[in-house]
Amino acid sequence: MRNRCYLEASMVFVAYAASLFCVMVLLASMVMFPYQEEIAAVSERWRSTACDEIYVVREGETLHTISAKCGDPYIVERNPHIHDPDDVFPGLVIKIVPAGKF
Repeated sequence: MRNRCYLEASMVFVAYAASLFCVMVLLASMVMFPYQEEIAAVSERWRSTACDEIYVVREGETLHTISAKCGDPYIVERNPHIHDPDDVFPGLVIKIVPAGKF
């Protein structure tokens, strides 16, 4: 009987925690909803910024995101020091031909 009480109490706690999580997600989405247009505008500005010919990789960037941002699909070909396209790290210096300068 005692184990059953502990089981029921733990089930109630899990249900409470799950409902609290749902409330937090709902509140976060309600707070962020009005700012979606601003977030999209900042994201578009980030994508449209011109890239210099010498580019330093930042945290969280990949060659794919840099290529999309700068409009240079030939980053690996122009940088022979990059042996593995998946091995990109913050601080890596790469050469880029900015969009429109092909």
